[in-house]
Amino acid sequence: MATQPTHSETAAEVAEKGDFLHSELYLTQLMRRQLRLSIVCGLAFALVLLAIPLLNYFTPDMMATRVGGFPLTWLILGVLFFPFVWIISWIFIRRSLAMESAEAQRVLDGNSGR
Repeated sequence: MATQPTHSETAAEVAEKGDFLHSELYLTQLMRRQLRLSIVCGLAFALVLLAIPLLNYFTPDMMATRVGGFPLTWLILGVLFFPFVWIISWIFIRRSLAMESAEAQRVLDGNSGR
């Protein structure tokens, strides 16, 4: 059974124990990278969400333009916003899984040289 690393242990020390993939250090590093990704995705969402009222305020004529019988504002909120959120979610999930796979592969490659 592998011992749990302490917060002061380095990656090299954990690797010597042979279970870096399940260590707290590995999870902390991965969670930090995923947090940065979450912040970027959240900022993209917030930017678009805040842009809609600003566009309505500063360019009311453009936002009142009818597209397919609906004002542009309604088209953006009712139709285009949902695919935008799905795209952000897809990017987040894809990048997050890629981070996990890359880190796990890096650890496995590093341990195979022993």
